[in-house]
Amino acid sequence: MALRGQIAIVTGASRGIGQGIALQLGEAGATVYVTGRKPGQSDGNTKNGLPKISDRGGKGIAVYVDHGNMEEVKSFFSRIDEENNGQLDILVNNAYAAVNAIFSETSKKAKFYDAEPEFWDLVNNVGLRNHYFCSVYASRLMVKNGKGLIVNISSPGGLTYLFNVAYGVGKQALDRMAADMAMELKSDGITSVSLWPGAVRTQIIQGALKDEKYAASGVGQMFLEGESIEYAGKAVVALAGDKRVIEKTGRILSTADLGDEYGFVDIDGRRPPNFRSISYALNRAGWTKTSQFIPGWFKCPGWVITAFCSKL
Repeated sequence: MALRGQIAIVTGASRGIGQGIALQLGEAGATVYVTGRKPGQSDGNTKNGLPKISDRGGKGIAVYVDHGNMEEVKSFFSRIDEENNGQLDILVNNAYAAVNAIFSETSKKAKFYDAEPEFWDLVNNVGLRNHYFCSVYASRLMVKNGKGLIVNISSPGGLTYLFNVAYGVGKQALDRMAADMAMELKSDGITSVSLWPGAVRTQIIQGALKDEKYAASGVGQMFLEGESIEYAGKAVVALAGDKRVIEKTGRILSTADLGDEYGFVDIDGRRPPNFRSISYALNRAGWTKTSQFIPGWFKCPGWVITAFCSKL
């Protein structure tokens, strides 16, 4: 097992992408600390994935942490330090408290000024500020050991408008945080990256897809073709097992690109669509016949996408 003996943290792992990442890290043999809020405070159950982590060969340890409370966050990392003699190899910043609130605001087609300004705190206290705190505490442990991997789970909302103002600003800040941390951590042997999953069939999305009208819509079809919650986990495992991963530090990486590079597929054997694929973009735009003549590996360069979205 590639990650046997390594200590990993996945924040917000009671469900969704976080749970999938924790399962894959466990399958690779890591000891995985999964965090989440106490029952009644969260829609997920932090302990749900633990038997599966153990069944797959790893060790799962559930810890109730309210990532909106920085004292609890600090205490959690003190526990990591004490229980593992200062060892921490992988931190996945995934915790997010605003999924339902964002869906609610989006469904109402509300503009940012229609919501109370505290909506910003709901989105970015756990989804951004907390990740900074976690990265500080994790880095203090990793620097002592001269190695480590920090992965911020972000999205294309950091590049262009998606959902609402608070969401986009938070994701762009998360990408910038990964890049700037990389500047200060590279000399210590620590890699810091942002990871963009594609359309992910989380438990919430699977529930929505039971609605035939939604499933038949363009967005519904995108999710039906999308990633399982474990695909991002395969990406994290691939990065953690790459001895040259430091060469990627500071970058924004997509799960689909990493799948192509490292050769892994999703748990159902499929290769999920790559948003940089020209043929996929043409197909989504309705140019189905034209897309069939374009090889799937032919992608739009990242710098072109960034330049197109730039406001400079």
